[in-house]
Amino acid sequence: MTEAEKLCEMLKKAQEPKGYLFNKDKERVMDLMDALLINKKRYGYMACPCRLASGDRKKDADILCPCVYREKDVEEYGSCYCNLYVTRKWNETKTLHPYVPERRPVELSFA
Repeated sequence: MTEAEKLCEMLKKAQEPKGYLFNKDKERVMDLMDALLINKKRYGYMACPCRLASGDRKKDADILCPCVYREKDVEEYGSCYCNLYVTRKWNETKTLHPYVPERRPVELSFA
């Protein structure tokens, strides 16, 4: 089992009981797992791979995966910004999904 697969299993066990499923697109999920592991090696923490991390854990506290924006994103759009965490309905929908806009304030992105 690869490191990405191990991470995926660990996160799945922790997040599914909370109602957060992984995107049914396994390739996308594994790409995001790899990116989380790269950020962990690079910064020492798993910053959201879809955002630019500063390298300062305190400044990036809001984008540690799962980020603080996930709950509202999933509630409103059925998916988080990265499309990693989704609802069952989102996974079952055959039509195009709505774009999840960035909730992170611009000033935090360039802090």
